[in-house]
Amino acid sequence: MNIISLVSYPFLPARTGGQKGIALFYKYFSAYHAVTCVTTKKNKPGDASGYEVLNILSDSRLRYINPFLFFSLRKLIRKKKASHLILEHPYFGWLGILLKMSTGVKLVVHSHNIEGNRWKTLGKWWWKILWSYEKMTHRHADFNFFIQDEDRKYAIEAFGLRPDKCLTVSFGTEISGPESSDSQAGATRMLRQQFRIADERPILLFNGAFQYTPNREALGNLLYRVNPVLQKRNFHYRLLIIGIDIPAAIAEAEIPDVQVVGYAEDLGLFLHGSQVFLNPVVTGGGIKTKLVEAIAHNLTAVSSESGAVGVDPALCNGKLLICRDNDWEAFAEAIVKASGLRSFTPPSFYEHFYWANITGRAARFIEGHSLK
Repeated sequence: MNIISLVSYPFLPARTGGQKGIALFYKYFSAYHAVTCVTTKKNKPGDASGYEVLNILSDSRLRYINPFLFFSLRKLIRKKKASHLILEHPYFGWLGILLKMSTGVKLVVHSHNIEGNRWKTLGKWWWKILWSYEKMTHRHADFNFFIQDEDRKYAIEAFGLRPDKCLTVSFGTEISGPESSDSQAGATRMLRQQFRIADERPILLFNGAFQYTPNREALGNLLYRVNPVLQKRNFHYRLLIIGIDIPAAIAEAEIPDVQVVGYAEDLGLFLHGSQVFLNPVVTGGGIKTKLVEAIAHNLTAVSSESGAVGVDPALCNGKLLICRDNDWEAFAEAIVKASGLRSFTPPSFYEHFYWANITGRAARFIEGHSLK
């Protein structure tokens, strides 16, 4: 099959979790079907692996209401003899529906959140308008991909979708199985040497893109609610904060047992060498991509309930400890417990979250339905 994908925002080079989710999905999905990705001017085609990138969309916000895109995309669909059009997010729903009606292409909506509900949690008054538009887009689609089971079940009920046309297509990892304990021990030694961390102190990690409000709020909760509890308990550690757009007030502050690293070119070193990953996110939506990557790297993770949505603890062999949202006393207690655990991420986790397996399930899903 020839697939056209429509990605309406910058994702190449892929730095944030959401960007990596799209780039890696198509990297692995293109092993099953030819993919041409239509996206914005700011994207760098050379960073795509295995699929073609066409910078057709403008970087202007007006691109979402540009009627001339219909003619460009219709011409491309006919030229490529495309069988399916995948929309990343529902924002170009109007365009996808028109192209489906005019070309006969099968429409796939790849949802990364229930967008209306996500904006509701962020306090936007117009969330209901988006929710209704999102519902219309999904109802016109031939197939609907959702990032986690809770979203899929919600959409089937709230949007009135056919269950047999919906599939959970999770965020994944490129790690296909457990890594050696020797490589992890080596990474830990490097971190301890580089940041002068004593051997008796566990290394904790929190990373994210901090221009995103839920991540910024989570960082504040971690530093100003969880950290004081741990200090009172006389529990000492080293928390490494990794990511872009860390607020200056935090980057320049001296907080006990906390070290702000900023952007790290080699995030893998921190994932390999840390012992505990922290995920105190309580707003936003969708699966937390960094949580999947952390557990794949054999970190024990402590997460809020909202932050752990989409990751089944039963797949994790005790590597995921979940606390009620905003219960920071329990979160601190779970950090102490996690620091002493020495279990390993099991094969079942990689079977579920390895990208080749995820995209293989997606490819077989649309193949099977398209042959009917």
